[in-house]
Amino acid sequence: MTGPVANSMATETPVAPPRSGSIKCVVWDLDETVWEGVLLEGGAGEVRPGVRETIEELDRRGILHSVASKNEPGPVIARLEELGLAQYFLRPQISWGPKSQAVAKIAAALNIGIDTLAFIDDQEFERDEVRFVHPAVTCLDAKLAGSLADLEEFIPAVVTAESGRRREMYLSAISRDEAEEEFEGPSTEFMAGLGMVFTISPAGTEHLRRAEELTVRTHQLNSTGRTFSLEELDQLTRSPDHLVLVAEMRDRYGSYGTIGLALVAMSGAVWKIELLLMSCRVMSRGVGTVLLHHLQTRARDAGVTLQADFVPTDRNRIMYVTYRFAGFTEVGHSADSLILESASADAPVPLEHLEVVIRG
Repeated sequence: MTGPVANSMATETPVAPPRSGSIKCVVWDLDETVWEGVLLEGGAGEVRPGVRETIEELDRRGILHSVASKNEPGPVIARLEELGLAQYFLRPQISWGPKSQAVAKIAAALNIGIDTLAFIDDQEFERDEVRFVHPAVTCLDAKLAGSLADLEEFIPAVVTAESGRRREMYLSAISRDEAEEEFEGPSTEFMAGLGMVFTISPAGTEHLRRAEELTVRTHQLNSTGRTFSLEELDQLTRSPDHLVLVAEMRDRYGSYGTIGLALVAMSGAVWKIELLLMSCRVMSRGVGTVLLHHLQTRARDAGVTLQADFVPTDRNRIMYVTYRFAGFTEVGHSADSLILESASADAPVPLEHLEVVIRG
């Protein structure tokens, strides 16, 4: 490849290697990558060796799949259905535009960071084009397609039963989004008809593996970025000086799964939120503050002051804004964290369209 783009690529700053377990979605080219041959030339053959097994194994681990293909949508979907693969690919982008645009659309549609995507293509030009526009995307040759499951960045630190249902939950979200797009009326009316139920429970043994996974995978709605192992979480649930809560949500389209975690140290007249996180899957539903509001209410009823650690990162400013909207103000700092304090003694008003269930 020649020209100014190629020259720019040759001099770009080296990209840091992918982190262990960092990939959340694999974006696949199709011709000569997923299948043998070129579809529009009448040569789309069978799935390339190892590709089906790779897709199925990564799906089991909770890693999503999508498509960026320069092709015609109708024949592509028909061929994927014939091969028994169509159900694996979420938000496929099939057009004649640049694949860097397709990759960006997929990240936005799935509401995940573009740095959590891997792009697989047999054409070096296509990989270079995506890499140039999105340096954080992991771009790999289709020759590696059958061995992706062995690469460190495709091995999550934690795999849970919920991991294997992640695609199902995203499919429910897609149905939900499509219904909202077709709904004629205010978004508040649509949400009111979803029948959303938000459940807050003390973390039990059955929740701990998923709680560990949340600390590893959640970056935007995460107050500190700290991770906790299964063993650490288990100890904290047994401690009389700590409160560990998990949040789950469902509506008429299905379950969102376990989408929230709160870890609170309870010491005398001051309780401190050491970690608060919510999955990005519920961001658009307006429920990001429900778990925080529950903690404010519990602290008020217990007659204690509620504080929170907040560690700024390059991804979690939205969590800082969440705290401030909930009435928290900065009262100090320690080491790498800000100390925030709830200034309001009044219990927040719950969302009208949401049923909150408190267990335990």
